[in-house]
Amino acid sequence: MKKVISFPHLSNYYIPISLLLEKLTNLKVISSPHITKKTLEIGTKYSPDSVCIPFKYNLGNFIESLDNGANILFTAGGGCRYRYYAEVTEVILRDLGYDFEFYKLIPEDKFYVIKAYKLFKSINKDLSFFKYIHSLIYTLLFIFYMDEIDKIVRKNIGFETKKNSHSSLYKRMLNEFKKTDSIFKLSFLYFKYRRLFKKIKINKPKDCLRIGIIGELYTSMEPFSNYFLESYLAKANIEVKRFTNLSYLLWQKIFIVRHMLRVSKKYCKYTLGADGLDNVYRAIKLHKKNYDGIIHIKPFGCTPEIGAIPIIQRVCNENDMPIIFFSYDSETSTEGIETRLEAFIDLLNTRRDKID
Repeated sequence: MKKVISFPHLSNYYIPISLLLEKLTNLKVISSPHITKKTLEIGTKYSPDSVCIPFKYNLGNFIESLDNGANILFTAGGGCRYRYYAEVTEVILRDLGYDFEFYKLIPEDKFYVIKAYKLFKSINKDLSFFKYIHSLIYTLLFIFYMDEIDKIVRKNIGFETKKNSHSSLYKRMLNEFKKTDSIFKLSFLYFKYRRLFKKIKINKPKDCLRIGIIGELYTSMEPFSNYFLESYLAKANIEVKRFTNLSYLLWQKIFIVRHMLRVSKKYCKYTLGADGLDNVYRAIKLHKKNYDGIIHIKPFGCTPEIGAIPIIQRVCNENDMPIIFFSYDSETSTEGIETRLEAFIDLLNTRRDKID
């Protein structure tokens, strides 16, 4: 049987991840289909009631991939309860009758370079250590450059004078990125597109509304899971700041944990698990940067964020910072989210008018 690899979908990150797996295994890689309501329905049908919605999305992705011909599955692991989800997912899929190989890249809450190399070497006997390291560096740079361009897009997409200027250029950039294996060419393309994005014509007032998005990592990074929150805010001519991305999770976070504890020491003596401390720190930072409001998003039942919410509320109450909380599950309605968002934006505009 021909071996075919797949993994859960996560925003545009599926592109560099697909390329990495292809390079390291020399096998065919099929990306999970973009997430739809069908994905969630499938995942919800076979998931335990108590698990959070990212598990349901991932399970739905796996089932869709297996039905499309995949027989080798990769998952990340680590973090909060997500560290246990690989084993639960595998049991469910085998109970459903699927035959596959299953690999967890972060088995002990940390990524170990040598252990991962041995894993991929067991799949691809011809994999050299040099190619493995080169592929890792290339992928990390690909992700970093994506995340840096995303920051520019979030600041300006709501004010473009020509519709879809940013999204069409972004697609073009990703297409060029994935056509090169060279780290140097990739870097050249990044700086080229950075200049092009900054040349896009925008009509942005100096006093535009600015909103920071904080919360659980999966819900922050996968647009479908937050009901395309950033797109909604852009259409309302709002500048968006979002902290969580793969660059932050893979290597940036480890360098600022102590700093976050120092800044948040009035509210937190310890980390809260997953991104709990991070979001307390972000609420403080957004206030200091004079943002107009904060949107906190999480899956229903997300334990670290449930623990962080009262602390974040205290930070916002003491600093007169408007905040709204969204909790997503399989029954959350688009209409309910949009109605609350409209009311929140009206509140921010009213506060701005009073200050003026």
